[in-house]
This record gives sequence, structure tokens and C-alpha cells, in this order.
Amino acid sequence: MKVQESLFIQKKKALLKRLLDMLLEQYPYASILAEDTKSRNYNVSRKNMSVGEGERGTFRGFVVKVSDGKHYAEYSFNQISEENLEDICAHIRELVESSDELMPDGVCESEYQVPMEEKAEFSGSTEYEIDPETLGDDAILDHLTAIREKGLAVSEKILDCHAVSSYQKYTKLFLSGDRVMEQSVMWMTCFLYFVAAKGEEIKTYYKPYSNLGGAEVLSRMDADIEDCAKAVLELLESEPILPGEYDCICSPDVTGMIVHEAFGHGVEMDMFVKKRALAEQYVGKRVASDLVTMHDGASAANEVATYFFDDEGTMAHDTTVIEKGILKSGISDLQSALILQTEPTGNGRRESFRRKAYTRMTNTFFEGGTDTVEEMIASIQYGFLLENPQNGMEDPKNWGIQCMVNIAREIRDGKLTGKIFSPIVLTGYVPDLLKSISMMSENVRLSGSGMCGKGYKEWVKVSDGGPYIKAKIRLG
Repeated sequence: MKVQESLFIQKKKALLKRLLDMLLEQYPYASILAEDTKSRNYNVSRKNMSVGEGERGTFRGFVVKVSDGKHYAEYSFNQISEENLEDICAHIRELVESSDELMPDGVCESEYQVPMEEKAEFSGSTEYEIDPETLGDDAILDHLTAIREKGLAVSEKILDCHAVSSYQKYTKLFLSGDRVMEQSVMWMTCFLYFVAAKGEEIKTYYKPYSNLGGAEVLSRMDADIEDCAKAVLELLESEPILPGEYDCICSPDVTGMIVHEAFGHGVEMDMFVKKRALAEQYVGKRVASDLVTMHDGASAANEVATYFFDDEGTMAHDTTVIEKGILKSGISDLQSALILQTEPTGNGRRESFRRKAYTRMTNTFFEGGTDTVEEMIASIQYGFLLENPQNGMEDPKNWGIQCMVNIAREIRDGKLTGKIFSPIVLTGYVPDLLKSISMMSENVRLSGSGMCGKGYKEWVKVSDGGPYIKAKIRLG
């Protein structure tokens, strides 16, 4: 089934077109983005059973962007009627006329050309099997409660099993002089979070799930309850690792964290404009081994960051960022592309209609290779299989990376020994790490349970992943 378009936006479409016509009489460029977004969060744990609207995911509103031929101005609002069309135009006119006065002393406003758009009309919806809204809050909470009880029953050492889920359903309408575009999208995510104790030792284990779809993702949690419980119990026997550089195999979720942190933020081209990304100097140069081909794009995969067009009316792309080790391209929003004189890649995304559009990642991943996981393990004399990423951070200006991984499984003489080390800090210089990749598995897996911020704000949904990879990595 396809996600239904928003009735709210359908009712406002004629008014929005009238507003656009009024703006185009005054400005060489004008566009309107309308959003109607609904989200729901579910949480079941020992101390809590809750359901509510997502903090950042439920809103309705509009943002207008206009250009006078040199400068842009934006105005966001959440009420539109026949009576306030003139008021909206007056507010925008005031913003444009006062833009120079708003700039701090010593700072000049950048000049932008008017974007050249091709005429386009588009309407599309993503698909789902089970609508969580129709399924209902009680049914979802009952499902999560049953999962939690099964997790707790595995061992008395398990203190808690959190079962959490959320979904978002949205419709976006983009209007400009040359474009009428509408999309309706739904995604849903879940995760299991186990807490176990042995004496004073406490360990945790996190397993995420996500899909471009609906509540059918809930069933994927059921099959993993015992494996997740086993993993957190294994962690109670783990040891600290001896710091050093090791041959490592990264599971697809760890690969995804490396992709996201190592080269995802580093090729966001608004950072090129601000001279905050070293990657700008390496376009056309080798940054990884021949095995590495990296993609980003809302049309590059079907996951939570998939959409048909971005928040500036650019159709979704599949951008090849790295091709056989050579850095080919960054990703960009419309404004960055205008400054850099490149084509926008469909990565202009807003946290909501109230916020500015920035260059943001979407579905970011490495292509697969030809090796098997068994061959990769057999090739290692001494090293580790890294699993269960926790979090990461990067420095796009200097290409440093630091990530937390929960599990390092020891490999000795080509075999897993059963010994586990935890916690693990993965660090390094990005090109050194990527150039050391020597094997890649065939199958690629993406996940998108979390959100990505830009400077600890501007949160949007992303997914990342890839195959199993073998590389030399500094662990501590």
C-alpha cells in the first residue's frame, strides 16, 4: 500500500499557489515548501510504558524562499488564509529590504544567482505493509511489552530489556515558478536495549531496526531476543583491550558508522564553502583503497532517509562520492552548489519548516565486494571482529575519527576464540584507515535507527551501512 497524501496540504494547495503567484510578481525567484508531519514514539521498560508524539517529528507549516536577483530571504509560518496572504508578502518584503541592515558590522551578505530550474511536476508515495496508525497504540505497546518480557526471562542477570519504537509519516509539497512536486513518505524504527549485571559490573547491548515502511518492522525484533540477551551476558565476561593497531573485520553496522563519520560529514559541501573540510582539496585524488566505492543519496537505497526530492525542490540523487578509492564528488544543497558552481545533489534538508536547509547526508554506504566473512576471518593471524557500534565523532577539517564500539571478538590463527573485549575506542586518520581496507564481503546492509545532527542541532533522519570490511585499525 502507498502512503496517503496529507488532506491538510491538499486543502491549502490553492492558497499556496496564489501566494506563489503574488511573490513571483515581485521577485525573479520564489518557492514554497509545505510540510505536514506526524510522528509517534513508544517506550517499554521496567520503569516506563509511554506513548507520545515525537519531539521533533510532529508539525505543520510552510517556508517561503525568495530572491531579488542577488540575495535570498526566507520566511516561515504555520497559518495561511485568504485574509493573511498580503501580510505574508509584506513580512517577506520587509525581510528583503532590511537584509543589509541586519548584517553585523564588518560582515557582508553573500550574493547568489537565481537558480535555473527545469520545469517539473512530480507526485510520489512510498509503500508499507502495516500502517502503525491503523494498528494503534495499544497493539504496538502490547507487542513491545511481550518482547521485553521474553528478554527478561532469558536470565536473572538481565536487569532490563527496553523495547522502543517510533514512526514518522509526512507529506511535503514544493512549489516554484517551474515546479509542482509532492511526496508522501513513512518510515519506522525500533531498538532493543539490554542491561545486565554481574556483581558491580553492568553492561549494555543495543540492537537497532529500521525500514522505509510501517509496523511490519516490529516482527524483526522477535527473532533476535535470545541472541541480544546472549550478547549482553557475554559482555559481562569481557576484558579491556591492549591498545594498538590490529587487523580488524568490521560488521556492516560498524562499517556504516565509519562511512558516516569518516567521509559523510567531510564531503558535505557547505563545509567546502566555509573552508572547514579537508576533502575539498582531495577531489580527484586517492583517499581509499581500490576496493572502496561509496555512495550517498536519497535514491541510492530504500531506507529511512529515502525521499523523492529534497527540501529545495531538487530531485533525489545517487551520488558516487568515492569510486575505486578516488574521491569523485561531495554532496550539496542548492545554495552551496550555487556558490561552488556545481550541480546540487538533492541533499538540501531542513529539520523542519522552521529551520534553514543545510547539506545533509541521506543513505550513506560502501558498495560490497567479493570476499566471504569466513575468508576474512581465516586471513587474520591475530585481530578482532568489531560489532555493535555505539557512537562516533569526526573532524572534517583534519580527517580525524573517533568511534565507540561495544564488542571486539578475538581472532587468533584464522579462528574466533570466543574471547570478547569491551569497550573499544576506534581512532585514526581517515585516509590511512580507508586505504588499509583489503577485503569486502558481498552483501550490503544499511540501518537508520538514529538521527544525525549538524553541530549538535539540526536533526534529520539518516541511514548508513555497507558490507563486512577488513582493515588495519587503531583500537584502545
